[in-house]
This record gives sequence, structure tokens and C-alpha cells, in this order.
Amino acid sequence: MLRFVRVVMPVVLMVAGIVVIAVGGASEESLEVGIPVFSAGASIWFVNFLWRVGVSGDKDRDVEEDARDYFAKHGHWPDETPGGEAGR
Repeated sequence: MLRFVRVVMPVVLMVAGIVVIAVGGASEESLEVGIPVFSAGASIWFVNFLWRVGVSGDKDRDVEEDARDYFAKHGHWPDETPGGEAGR
């Protein structure tokens, strides 16, 4: 279901918009239908893209929070040895 909303539906709408314009011969009526249909598909895709970008930042915050919890419990960062030097 998620793949349908993220990929299939936007692609189908964009292709349908292009087909309407191509079949209508770029007439005024076909442009009035095709451009909004294409734009709806592009908008759905773009909103999904922005959502994925926003959600991907949650993983970074979770990693940072886990590192801070580790520091609070052990007194050093996870990539450091207990002596204090980073293990890089």
C-alpha cells in the first residue's frame, strides 16, 4: 500500500497527464485537463519526498540520544576508550 502511494499513484497520474496532452494534440481542452492531472501526480510525489527527508532526520536524533544516554551511564562517549581518547 505504501509503495502504491509513494511511487505508483504519482507516476500513473503524471503519465496520464502526459497522455491526455499527447492525445489531445496540445489543444486548449487537453492542456486544461492534462496539466492539472500531471501536477497532482508531481505534488503527491514531492510531498512524499519531503516527508521521507524529514523522517530520515529522526534516525540521526535517535543515534545522538543513544550516545548521550551512553555518556550519562558510562562517563565517556561510545567511540572513546574509558581513558578518554576517541577510537578513530
